[in-house]
Amino acid sequence: MNSKLNITKTKQETTELLNQKLTDAMMAALKTVHSAASPDSTDLEDLAFQRKGQEVLGRLMSPPIGFSWEPFSLDEMPMAWVRPERGHDRNKVILYCHGGGYTSGNLGYARVLAAKMASATGCEVLAFQYRLAPEFPYPAALEDALAAWEYLMHQGWGARDIILAGDSAGGNLALELTLALKEQGRFLPGRLVLFSPWTDMTASGDSYTQREELDPMLTNRYIQSVRSAYAPDADYSQPCFSPLFGDLTGFPPTLIQVGEREILYSDSTRLQDALIAAGVPCVLQSWPDMWHVFQMFPLKSAGEAMTAVADFLHQLG
Repeated sequence: MNSKLNITKTKQETTELLNQKLTDAMMAALKTVHSAASPDSTDLEDLAFQRKGQEVLGRLMSPPIGFSWEPFSLDEMPMAWVRPERGHDRNKVILYCHGGGYTSGNLGYARVLAAKMASATGCEVLAFQYRLAPEFPYPAALEDALAAWEYLMHQGWGARDIILAGDSAGGNLALELTLALKEQGRFLPGRLVLFSPWTDMTASGDSYTQREELDPMLTNRYIQSVRSAYAPDADYSQPCFSPLFGDLTGFPPTLIQVGEREILYSDSTRLQDALIAAGVPCVLQSWPDMWHVFQMFPLKSAGEAMTAVADFLHQLG
C-alpha cells in the first residue's frame, strides 16, 4: 500500500516539476520574443514590427482543435465566428474583444483565446478586429465594438444572452462598451469575463512599480507609449479611458482573471473592489507565477483558467 502511495506521489512530483520547467522556459522565451515584438516606440515602422510579432505569437500558441473558423467582414471590419464542432450551447454567445494595447492585435491573435473559450464553454464566439491607434485613435475602437454589438442585436441575440469578454486592452474595451451601453440607457450584457484587464490608464496602482521587475511582458514605458498613441494628451482619469473610475452600478456579474507577475495586477484587484462597492457580483481569480494573459499559452494553469471560466458561466446560468 505504501509502495503505491509512494509511486503516486513520485508521479505527482515529477509532473509538477515538468510543469514548472515548462513555465520557466516559456517565461524566458516570452521575455525575449515580447521585448523584440513590443518596442516602446509607436512610430509606424516600429508598430508594423510589433503587430507582426503579435501575429507570430498568435500562430505559436496553437488553439485547440474541434472548432470552425468562419471569417467575414462587416462594413470593412474583419470579424470571425468561432464555433465548437461538438454539440454546443446555442442560447449564449461570447463577444470577444482582443488585446494589444489598442495599437496591435488582429483576428490571428484573437483566434487563440476565442477558440479556447469556445472549447471550454461550448458557446459560439464572435471576434472582431477593431481599428488600431495611432492611425485610428479613440474613439475608433469603441465605435467598432458598438458596431459588433449591433451586429449581434440584428442577428437576434438578446443583450442578456451575450457574454462580453476581453483581454488586456480588450478588457478595457469590454468595460468601455458596457459603460457606453449604460449611458445610452440600453440593456447590458449578461456577463463580463476579463483576462488581465487594463482598467486604469493613469497607472496609479501599486503593482505598476512593485511588480515591474516580475513582469516578463509589460513595462511602464510601454503602457505610457500605447496610451499616448490611443488618446494623445487626454485626461486618463476620465472613465472613458479608465473604467475603474466610472459608475459601475448595474454592471453584470463579472469574472476577472489575472497573473500575479504583472504590472496590471492592481488594475484587477481595484476593479473587483469597485464592482463589489457598486453592488455587482464579482469573482477575482489570481494565479501565482503567471504573467499577462497567460491563458493564451499551452500551460496547465491556462487550462485550469478556461475551466474556471466555464464553471463561472454555468453556475450563474
